[in-house]
Amino acid sequence: MAEELALDLEELKKLQNIAKRPRVLSFIDSEIRNLEKLSKQAAPAPVSQTPNPAPVKVPYTPGTSYVTLASFSWDQDNEKVKIYISLEGVEQEKMETDIKQMSFDVKFHDVKGKNYRLTIPKLNKEIVPEKCKVLVKPTRVVITLIKASKGNWLDLHFKEDKLKPNLDKDRDPMAGIMDLMKNMYEEGDEEMKRTIAKAWTDARSGKTADPLSGYR
Repeated sequence: MAEELALDLEELKKLQNIAKRPRVLSFIDSEIRNLEKLSKQAAPAPVSQTPNPAPVKVPYTPGTSYVTLASFSWDQDNEKVKIYISLEGVEQEKMETDIKQMSFDVKFHDVKGKNYRLTIPKLNKEIVPEKCKVLVKPTRVVITLIKASKGNWLDLHFKEDKLKPNLDKDRDPMAGIMDLMKNMYEEGDEEMKRTIAKAWTDARSGKTADPLSGYR
């Protein structure tokens, strides 16, 4: 069809050159314009270039080695905790995150030839994983953890209260006191240790009741 239109157009242009009457010229001009329009519509569409394939995410096996990010800073408000990591060259598509209610694990792959990792296996308190996010900036990464309940965290890491008495009803009532004394001895300064050791010695020698029997 395109060839036929081209031949008709060529013939009309020849007639245009020899026509004299204004009415005939106007008719020929009109037909030439119509044929030129039809020729453009009938022309084959230009072949589009094949788009560049999307970058393939490089798989990282469980055996991938990582440099642990031990240095970072953090702050908080009543609703969230923000962790700041100074790390330049991180790419969003090469980052792997695993955020759960009481932990998070963020891996940064191929950062200037190295793999980095920041993980906290047990957080101070629960968070809302689906609301947390990791923002990559040119020279640092910001991890935002949304608290499940409002309030202040004393630390990022979960810490058991060693001085809290065990309330298990089946335990010996003296067991909680013994645990408390043991923790005081293990975590106390030299003077505290000498005081507790003296009390134990006095108890063993019969000077007083033995509150630390079974200790050691």
